[in-house]
Amino acid sequence: MMSRSAIALVREGVPDGLPEGTEWPAPNTLVLLRREVRPGTDPAALSKFADDRWHLTPAIFEDHTKTVSLNFIPVPAAWRLEVKHYVWQLLNLPETRSMRHARGERLAPLSIANLFPNLKAFVRWLNRHQLTSFAQVTTAHLDRYLSDLQDSHIGLDRKYRRVGEVRRLWAHREVFPTCLCLPAAPPWNGEDPRDLFQQVRQDLENRTPRIYERTMQTLLLWAMRFVEDFTADILSAHAEHTRLHGRSPEALLRSPNRQQQEVRQPGQLRQEVITYLKRLRSSGGHLPGHTTKDGRVQVDWRHIERLFASSSGTRYTGTGRLIAESGLPISPGIPLDTPVTGLLDGTPWRTTPVDYHEAPELARLLSTACFIVIAYLSGARPGEVLSLRRDCLRKDPDTGLWLMGGRYYKGAVDADGNKLPQGEERADPWVVVAPVATAVKVLQRLHASELLFPTYIENYRRSTTRLGTARDVQTAAEDITDFTQWINAYCAHGDRADTIPEDRHGTLAPSRFRRTLAWFIRRRPRGLVAAAIQYGHVHVQMLQGYAGSYASGFPDEYAFEDWLYRMETAAEDQRALAAGEHVSGPAADAYRHRVTAAHRTFAGRVLTSAGQSRDLLGNPLLQIHHGRGMTCVLNPATAACQLRGTADDPLVTPDIDDCRPNCRCLARTDRDIAHVEQQVAELEETVSDRLAPPIRHARDQHELARLQVILDAHYKSRKPTR
Repeated sequence: MMSRSAIALVREGVPDGLPEGTEWPAPNTLVLLRREVRPGTDPAALSKFADDRWHLTPAIFEDHTKTVSLNFIPVPAAWRLEVKHYVWQLLNLPETRSMRHARGERLAPLSIANLFPNLKAFVRWLNRHQLTSFAQVTTAHLDRYLSDLQDSHIGLDRKYRRVGEVRRLWAHREVFPTCLCLPAAPPWNGEDPRDLFQQVRQDLENRTPRIYERTMQTLLLWAMRFVEDFTADILSAHAEHTRLHGRSPEALLRSPNRQQQEVRQPGQLRQEVITYLKRLRSSGGHLPGHTTKDGRVQVDWRHIERLFASSSGTRYTGTGRLIAESGLPISPGIPLDTPVTGLLDGTPWRTTPVDYHEAPELARLLSTACFIVIAYLSGARPGEVLSLRRDCLRKDPDTGLWLMGGRYYKGAVDADGNKLPQGEERADPWVVVAPVATAVKVLQRLHASELLFPTYIENYRRSTTRLGTARDVQTAAEDITDFTQWINAYCAHGDRADTIPEDRHGTLAPSRFRRTLAWFIRRRPRGLVAAAIQYGHVHVQMLQGYAGSYASGFPDEYAFEDWLYRMETAAEDQRALAAGEHVSGPAADAYRHRVTAAHRTFAGRVLTSAGQSRDLLGNPLLQIHHGRGMTCVLNPATAACQLRGTADDPLVTPDIDDCRPNCRCLARTDRDIAHVEQQVAELEETVSDRLAPPIRHARDQHELARLQVILDAHYKSRKPTR
């Protein structure tokens, strides 16, 4: 049953009490009336207010975004018109009415689509309680809605979002007539969700889980094998496939140069076929074929038509009979002429030629491998990588660094703070390592598209459902799954042990790459990246460009991972001290003080945002960094090493590989001393070798003496036990 306010809206068109300056749509009003749409959009195809499905894709400029629409059919009929009016205002207001803790800029169409389910949940609840208009809602209703949310079994994040949508609806009272307004008092007296639910979201760590260490290492290893070792073969095979496809009858009919195609003279095709058959006989070749469902191998006449650029129906001609009656063996597939030159562990990576139908699959796998390398090692957001365009790469002639430019969408706003739908060219490029540069170059050779990651690699395939032509994030995740499955099947067939292990969190989504990279940089700085570069090198390169700026979001990812690591380390240090671990060195007292104080201050601490971790890392109590055989109790003002970052940056760290023996920041725990003792044992063995060169012998003897001084000082400072 339709509410009285809704009936008034239908009958009168414009309701009484409409605030000055508020536009009110008619049934034929465009849904995207005040939104910029993509160039080339057909105005006749744009959604109207009266439609029950509103297509928002024309107002979304990111090439990697899938089709986006709002379906109003699931909204209860009594509420549909009011909900449409509210959403229409969200889409067309010059700026969104600000909420507490919100920045107030205009909501993007994709954001509106994402919040729509939370709005529908609220409206359905109201409908179940016999309400038919927002004007009927009272503070008692809102309290009951909150109580039901508190008792529901949905996640805390969804509870926060549903409360937030009620607040957003209330914040827009000033643009609606009174017949559509929530109560004048702020919902729940304006209290924060953390107070309403008496619980803070603690799912920061689990919201974007990192990829299991061995899974990520093996995935990257195979991606780089594709990019560095298999590229030449795949590019050649794909080029041959594309050329042959262009000679098929249907492709020739669609060709814009159809009138200029060479016309064969009578008997010319027959002579070409006779020459082809002679060549096969002399070389021991096979006719191209395919296997039928019942297991029989037959000539693939479609490929014969491609080979000779002949018309369909060649099999039924006299020339076709020459082929059918040639007596030549038939291959179960269509091997291409491209030779296999790539090596894996010193032997060819495949023992058979690439098949015609296999070439597009291998090209897609190569494109996916490039995506993995670029997205993971650059630290860029998946959408930013998928929107990269040709010629985005350049090498700085002065520094020799590889720079990768592109457009960005998140944070791209105009002078009024509203999102720029078409994005903005990045002023600061990413500084990337050599494997990323190699992957970009491979993509530019793989296809002719302006986008590096088009929806389809083959130019004869086109998307008809999306305005954007770049691969979307979900498809990229599916491609990674396909890549993993192909690798594991390849390993099983070749009896190889380097399969890609399953990850306990499931799909290797691109959104997990940044968190995983931050983990590897923090936990495995010397770990090899596919035996080519070190994560320490990746970190240094990233800090020099856009990925190192806070606008990129990556420093927050790294800070959060650094926070987790330091909390784990602090807990381990506290347990060791409590168990009687001895500490020596000039910073021993500072170490003991910081470990004890950090345990009191931070044990059980909950972060409410990833950005908060960056601020907390600036606390001196957390400036303890463990190295090999030493511990740095960092004081940037007195540190003797070359610091990574500036002294006033919360993310500043010591260069553990550049540790100076005379540094006043050094402390040594019993765990460090165990490592030093191992070094001493190894040096004593080499020093005792009389055949060692004199220079090496003297150097090792000097190092052995230095380490012995450290051991003596540590044991001498240990208090005797009673």
